[in-house]
Amino acid sequence: MMNTEARDAKSDGKRDLRNRTKAFALRIVQVYQSLPAIGAGQILGRQLLKSGTSVGAHYREACRARSVAEFVSKIEGGLQELEETVYWMELLVEGNLVPARRLTALLREAEELTAILAASAITAKKTRR
Repeated sequence: MMNTEARDAKSDGKRDLRNRTKAFALRIVQVYQSLPAIGAGQILGRQLLKSGTSVGAHYREACRARSVAEFVSKIEGGLQELEETVYWMELLVEGNLVPARRLTALLREAEELTAILAASAITAKKTRR
């Protein structure tokens, strides 16, 4: 059985990741709102908005998983959304729709979230064996 301190630390980590993925989504919303209202900016922006806000939803679903397999599936879904989000951000920058400096911190956060979620999936898969 998990001791109280370990359980509280695990709970704090979940809360922190819930907050981080939500903050990430809100930053994605801000980028979307700053894009041109027509043309490629809106098309790419909608894709960015969908994938970037889905990361936190996948994480929250993972927190409510009924099995390790379901947890891994939801976490890996979040990883797919992160990869897609990075792709849309790259297109926005390389298409000269958003200055690279505007997305630097957001891209860094996507990388960090990717590392965290990937480590969670790996750990969960090990416990399944």
